[in-house]
Amino acid sequence: MRYIIYILISFGFWLLFTFNLSLPNIIVGLIISVLTVLLLGRYFVGNVTKLFQPQRYFWFVVYAFIFAWECLRANLDVAYRVLHPDLPIRPGIVKIKTNLKTDIARATLANSITMTPGTITVDIVGDDLFIHWINVSGNGPEEYGELISGRFEKYIKKIFE
Repeated sequence: MRYIIYILISFGFWLLFTFNLSLPNIIVGLIISVLTVLLLGRYFVGNVTKLFQPQRYFWFVVYAFIFAWECLRANLDVAYRVLHPDLPIRPGIVKIKTNLKTDIARATLANSITMTPGTITVDIVGDDLFIHWINVSGNGPEEYGELISGRFEKYIKKIFE
């Protein structure tokens, strides 16, 4: 049943992207949707019912604004550090622990951290993320985690778990 839902969703996106309802386009879209799901379907989200929970979409919109705000703040912080005559940086790799349980949630957190200027995710090992940080500040993994991923993790958990 879940593969049928994946095919319908994939075909829906095909129609949205091509915006063409001609018969050849519909046939090609169905063939590509079926082949994509047959080849990659096992890597998709396991619980399809999560796609039909509107509160997840609400939290995604909230997360998008939070992420945009954090990116703006990080851009200004990195610009300040680069333009400052003394170049006030203390680079280092820190280890933070995440409470996220699913792989997609951890990957989203890691990508969000990487897309924020001044930080980059180096590795994910179990529940631990290793982050290269342009200005290490804090006194331990708990504080590092709160400073780097505190606002992201809360919303990602509401979206994916």
